[in-house]
Amino acid sequence: MAKAAGVAASTVSLVMNKKGYVSDATRKKVEAAMEKLNYIPSEVARNLALNRTNTIGVIMPSVSHPFFGEVIEEIETALYNYNYKMMLCCTQHKRNGEPTFVDMLKRRTMDGIIMGAHSIDVSLYANLTQPVIAFDRYINDQIPIVHCDHSLGGKMAAEVFLQHGCQHVVEIVGYQGIRTPAHEFHATAAEQLRNSGVRVDVAELPWNAFNYQIYSAVAQKLFAQYSHVDGILGADLSIAACMHVAAATGIRVPEELKLLAYDGTAVTRMGSQPITAVRQPIAELAELAVSKIVKMVNGEQDNRPWTIAPKMLPGATV
Repeated sequence: MAKAAGVAASTVSLVMNKKGYVSDATRKKVEAAMEKLNYIPSEVARNLALNRTNTIGVIMPSVSHPFFGEVIEEIETALYNYNYKMMLCCTQHKRNGEPTFVDMLKRRTMDGIIMGAHSIDVSLYANLTQPVIAFDRYINDQIPIVHCDHSLGGKMAAEVFLQHGCQHVVEIVGYQGIRTPAHEFHATAAEQLRNSGVRVDVAELPWNAFNYQIYSAVAQKLFAQYSHVDGILGADLSIAACMHVAAATGIRVPEELKLLAYDGTAVTRMGSQPITAVRQPIAELAELAVSKIVKMVNGEQDNRPWTIAPKMLPGATV
């Protein structure tokens, strides 16, 4: 290549790696030689020279769950726009997947990790010096978190039930053994409702509950236990399951029962009765996470806030 272009091998390296000063005339000579020889640069060799892989590891619980499926898709798109590739690990059915990804990061076979899994033991992230960002999860005090403003979302949800005169609201919450900012949503909603004299009960999902049969079983138990419930708050699939159970038992929505979902994925738009939801800004959160991790990899500062406000998504269940 250098011989064909009539330049030194180091000059060819500067052109291919886009580092250092090379005159326009010399650059054009190298590019012309590459085209003539049909030369395709080795991505592996280039990355080794730059000490980069242009790959970000993304760790999430499940790709089949609507919320995480949308998050993963948006993260992949955002990474593509930054000229990065995504390597995905879904932890629900992989015992060693997460430790393997962390080990790859330590060995510099990826540049950083966006971690949003519901792992109970997060000790493997202790003392990491490589770039890691948490997505809606507490890992440790050194790892920053991108997340929705769940406290604001909880206030929005409580106001909806109060506006419609609900007296007994049941919250279907995620497993409380996981430390996540998302718990603020339910805690804030419950506090505001109780302060206004509304009865609030809680139904907790099992750990890593992403199977619709689990949501259906929790919904059936909820209706059997709380016969006078007039409002239910939960993630999209939980509320979808409650809609089915309500319809099967002759409970009219929204006349007798108000249903409000949190996440606002495409699930809430399906069927003849769209579900009213507090919508997490998934695309914006994904882009923010990617922007943050890329800047960390490049040693740059990103002064944007780490939280984004949710929005109310109109529907027909409240």
